[in-house]
Amino acid sequence: MSIRVVVADDQDLVRTGLVMILRAQPGLEVVGEAADGIDALDLATRLRPDVLLVDIRMPGLDGIEVTRRLAGEGVADPMAVVVITTFDLDEYVLGALRAGARGFLLKDAGPALLVQAIHAAANGDALIAPNVTRRLLATFADQAPVVPVQPVDPLTDREEEVLALVARGRTNAEIATELFVGLSTVKTHVASLMAKLGVRNRVEIAMWAYDTRRVKAD
Repeated sequence: MSIRVVVADDQDLVRTGLVMILRAQPGLEVVGEAADGIDALDLATRLRPDVLLVDIRMPGLDGIEVTRRLAGEGVADPMAVVVITTFDLDEYVLGALRAGARGFLLKDAGPALLVQAIHAAANGDALIAPNVTRRLLATFADQAPVVPVQPVDPLTDREEEVLALVARGRTNAEIATELFVGLSTVKTHVASLMAKLGVRNRVEIAMWAYDTRRVKAD
C-alpha cells in the first residue's frame, strides 16, 4: 500500500519540485497540494494523508501552527507531519518539534533524505536533518528546565539502552540490529518509553534524554 502524502508550500516552483520527487518514488502517492497554511490544514483534515509535508513560512497559517493543530498536544488522532524550510534556525526547528512534527528538513537536503523522512514519519519514526540534530538537541538541553520531569515508573536497563539510541537518531530497525533483538521488541520498548515519559513521539524521547543528561550533546 502506498504512503499518501499532502505537500504544502507557497512557492509554486518548490512545491512542484517536491511533488515530482515524491511521485517518482515507488510506494509514495501525492494526494493533494496546498499553497498556504489554511488550505494545507483543510486538505489534511479532509484527506487524512499518511504524511503531511509542510513548509514553515506560508501565508494564512505558518507550518508550525498547522502542525500544532494536526499533531499537537491534545489532538485525538495526531497526523504525521514533516516540516521543511529554507532557514536553518533553531527556533524554527524547536517550534516545529514542540508542535508535534515527526521530522524537520532543510529544502536542500536532497531527494534521498526527503523520501527517507516521509517513510520514517509514516512508520512512526522521526528524522531530523543530520546537520541540525546535534545542535538542536544541545540547544534544547541548554534551555531545559532545571528539574526535568521524571518517568512515572523507573526505566529498565534495556529501556535506557533504547533511549540512548533513539536520542542518537537510530531507527527501530537500526536499534534492533545493534541490540540483537526483534523489531517488534524495539517497538514495544519505544511505546513503553513514551508512556513512562509522558511524551508523544521519538523526537520528544530524544529531547528528554538530552534534558536529563542521559545523553550528552557532542
